[in-house]
Amino acid sequence: MALNVVVCVKQIPDPADPGALDADFTLKRDVKLILDESDSYGVEMALQLVDTAGGGEVTLVSMAPNGEVSGLRTALAMGAAKGVLVSDDALAGSGALETAKTLAAAIGKAGDYDLVISGVESSDGYTGVVPQMLAAQLGHPMVSFAKSVEVSDGKIKVARQTETGSQDVEAPTPCVVSVTAGVVEPRYPSFKGIMAAKSKPVDTLALGDLGIDGGNVGWAGAGQEITAVEDAPARQAGEIVEDDGEGFQKIVAKLEELKVI
Repeated sequence: MALNVVVCVKQIPDPADPGALDADFTLKRDVKLILDESDSYGVEMALQLVDTAGGGEVTLVSMAPNGEVSGLRTALAMGAAKGVLVSDDALAGSGALETAKTLAAAIGKAGDYDLVISGVESSDGYTGVVPQMLAAQLGHPMVSFAKSVEVSDGKIKVARQTETGSQDVEAPTPCVVSVTAGVVEPRYPSFKGIMAAKSKPVDTLALGDLGIDGGNVGWAGAGQEITAVEDAPARQAGEIVEDDGEGFQKIVAKLEELKVI
């Protein structure tokens, strides 16, 4: 049985480099972007599911400025078949909902699919709500925090990570699944894979190609403005308690003063 999987991947500034802000106080993104490590788990999960199914392909969907495809090429080198990139200046400043709407429209251009996989949250945003919003936009069931995924007979079986252990869930396909980091070991792209990725197709789309009005995304759609960014206050030095054999009483008195106990 062939299995077609769409994986949402985010391309981010390299976390190893010092972060910088643009004039509008957003993260500077006019640099080479890399594949978000949290999304590499979703790519690997998708590749393993297609291998298990014995056929099908993995399609990548991403939203990034300046036609950036470096991170996409990394995921293509891992084994994904093709990519869809949405790149439009009007998307600058988009919030989680505007991102989900754009990704949903792009997924509609990706062809038939059985499953949409994403990370739980991006490493540069940490909102943790885009996968759920994406499922709502697509009208699909959503299963979050997946530790393992199986697909058969038009159903998906997922073991979800919870605060107290795990939960077994079933849902019909197509379905949106967010994958937790560390559940699989992402493969390293081989030299052959890196060379092959250079010729794999990446369809670059603008908002007009998706039928999205630029006034409904970006800063206008998000309806927010960042007015200032300040460094966090430096941590003040703590109070040292000299232990003369009764130091614990001084600590208790201090905790009582702070109304901790």
